[in-house]
Amino acid sequence: MITQKEILLPPMTRGFHLIDHLVLETLSEMPETGLLHLFLKHTSAALMLNENADPDVRTDMNTLFEKIAPEGAPFYTHTLEGPDDMPAHFKTAILGNSLTLPISKHHLNTGTWQGIYLCEFRNHGGRRKLVITLYS
Repeated sequence: MITQKEILLPPMTRGFHLIDHLVLETLSEMPETGLLHLFLKHTSAALMLNENADPDVRTDMNTLFEKIAPEGAPFYTHTLEGPDDMPAHFKTAILGNSLTLPISKHHLNTGTWQGIYLCEFRNHGGRRKLVITLYS
């Protein structure tokens, strides 16, 4: 059976935000086994599965991405939507817009220190649409 819902995430500041709780509260219950697929309908924000215990990881991820794709670099040609837009597209291309996670024993079967992140790369990205598909 396939169940699908689309939710509107609240606006988030630029950075890396744990959204496990928002995803899980959308689902009434998890099957014994299955797959959870998440798809973010945007080209300037991404999804990531990563360390969820130490907040320093979020700070360091942000620092690394800013060094790789700095805002307002003089070599960008796509600049109509602001200096943060092209770097946001690049960062999204690196991390991606979707995650597929296993479900076992009615729970996400992720590692002890893994959390689901919305990676907001715009200064004012606004509300983001997330499609949640449950395969059981």
